[in-house]
Amino acid sequence: MIRLVDLHKAFGPKRVLRGLSLDVPEGGITVLLGYSGSGKSVALKHIVGLLAPDAGRAEVDGLVVHELDRDELAAVRGRIGYVFQFAALLDSLSVGDNIRLALARRGLDDAEVEARVRASLAAVELPDAAALMPAELSGGMRKRVGIARAISYRPKYLLFDEPTTGLDPVTSAAIDELMARTCRELHAAGLVITHDLRSAFAVGDRIGMLYAGRLRQLGTPDEIRDMADPVVRQFIEGRPGPGEPVAAAEEA
Repeated sequence: MIRLVDLHKAFGPKRVLRGLSLDVPEGGITVLLGYSGSGKSVALKHIVGLLAPDAGRAEVDGLVVHELDRDELAAVRGRIGYVFQFAALLDSLSVGDNIRLALARRGLDDAEVEARVRASLAAVELPDAAALMPAELSGGMRKRVGIARAISYRPKYLLFDEPTTGLDPVTSAAIDELMARTCRELHAAGLVITHDLRSAFAVGDRIGMLYAGRLRQLGTPDEIRDMADPVVRQFIEGRPGPGEPVAAAEEA
C-alpha cells in the first residue's frame, strides 16, 4: 500500500500541502482531483522521493520514503512506474532507447531488455515505434511511450501525473482506456493525479478531492458525483467561485 500521512510541504511562504492523508490500496485505481496548482503533483513526487516533506510522511509498503538511503530508495522506485505529465522523454534518444535507458540499472540481460521494449510498446499499441524519435510523435503517442516506459519495469504501482493534459477528447479517452487496461493486466495499483473530471470518472475506482492542501472528500465515483459538499459540487459542476487560491489564503 502507498500511504500519505499528514503530509505538509511549503515552498517559501506558500504552503501547498497542509496535512494531506491518503491511502492507495493495492488493486484498483485511485484518482486525486483538485484545482490546477493545488499540490497534486507535489504529493505524487513525495511518493518517489523527488521531494521530502516538511512534516508527515509518504510510505510505500510500510517504508518511509524520505528516511531511505540511496539504495533503499532505488529499490522502492523499482516497484513504481511513474508517468510524467509531458512524458519526459529524452529528445536525443529514440523511443526504444528511452525505454532501454529506464531499464539500464535493472540488471537485465540484453535479451530481456529487448523483450521488455517490444512487449511494453505492443501493450500501448505502438509496436513499430522503437526507432522513432520523440520529435516524430504526436502528443498522444508521447503519452503512450511514457506509459510503455513505466510498465517496462513490471511495477507494483503506477503513478500518472495529469495523463490527459493537452490531449483532444478522443485521444484522452484512449489514454483512459490504456491506463485502466495496463493497471488491470499488471495487477498494479494506480494513482492518477488530474483535474480532468471526465477522465477521473472514466478510470477511478475511488476519487479523492484535494482542497486547501488536505483531502476534502473521498468516495466512489457515484458518491463523489452525488456529494452535497459545496466545494465538491462547485468543482464537478465547473461553476466559478473563489477556488483554491482564496481558500488556501484564508487558512494560512
